[in-house]
Amino acid sequence: MSQFHFSEQTAFYQGKVRDVYTIADKWLVMVASNRISAFDVILPKPIPYKGQVLNQVAAYMLDATKDICPNWLKDTPAPNVAVGIKCEPLKVEMVIRGNLTGHAWRTYSSGLRTLCGVALPEGLKENDYFPTPIITPSTKADEGHDEDISKEEIIEKGLISAEQWEIVEDYTRKLFARGKELAAKQGLILVDTKYEFGILDGEVILMDEIHTPDSSRYFYADGFEERQAKGEHQKQLSKEFVREWLIENNFMGKEGQTVPEMTDEKTNEISKRYIELYEKVIGKQFVPEDWSEEKTKQAIVDSLAKLQA
Repeated sequence: MSQFHFSEQTAFYQGKVRDVYTIADKWLVMVASNRISAFDVILPKPIPYKGQVLNQVAAYMLDATKDICPNWLKDTPAPNVAVGIKCEPLKVEMVIRGNLTGHAWRTYSSGLRTLCGVALPEGLKENDYFPTPIITPSTKADEGHDEDISKEEIIEKGLISAEQWEIVEDYTRKLFARGKELAAKQGLILVDTKYEFGILDGEVILMDEIHTPDSSRYFYADGFEERQAKGEHQKQLSKEFVREWLIENNFMGKEGQTVPEMTDEKTNEISKRYIELYEKVIGKQFVPEDWSEEKTKQAIVDSLAKLQA
């Protein structure tokens, strides 16, 4: 998708997945592209309908949690577009984990028993539940890799005040509990996820996307305990399968490594997995929408006019 330009546009930022436009220094327009990233690298081919899946799952989840904390979203004028209020982002991502999976498992299996200053209990197997969900924050890197950081370091470095930490920690735990509840209704386990917060007029606001396959990992609940008992891989819905495919093909985003070839068959397989996640998480059939750039831009212009009226 090519870059738009809007009247009163004050900034443009292209993230790994989203194109973000700032309007009149007050509104944000987020266009979810079909780009896909893993290991902080944008992969060479877009994934059909991925932007629509991400945008619509995020909008659904923001609506389903707005009683817990205020969020930035005001409108979704096009299948892959969200429009909302601009906040001052806090420089920390709140990662919360219910199970020992992914980065936490890689850390644990290396022999370490702390992650982001949080003590990890002995005797856990991959994918086991933690006694209670743990918060393992990371810094938000403009470029390159996000870095693990502890609560103590965050406060010491002044990234978040102690008072703000109390608020975002409380919101993070409550949002995760709601996410797990919504997932359970659909026969899924929300395993881990991340939240981003910002400040607007002194108030903490939930930003960006939540509970999508790009920011979260889901397991199928059916057969979870049996697979754990047998030491089998868990059946999951998340972007982890893309990472696993890359690792199998000797790519982990390190210098000198090359992204394996992405055939049309592979991109369509990834697209189907994203659509499956949408249908499982939302409980509705996915309706693919192919909008022209012109139609998308006009819908954004109309939305902004309505919000600014």
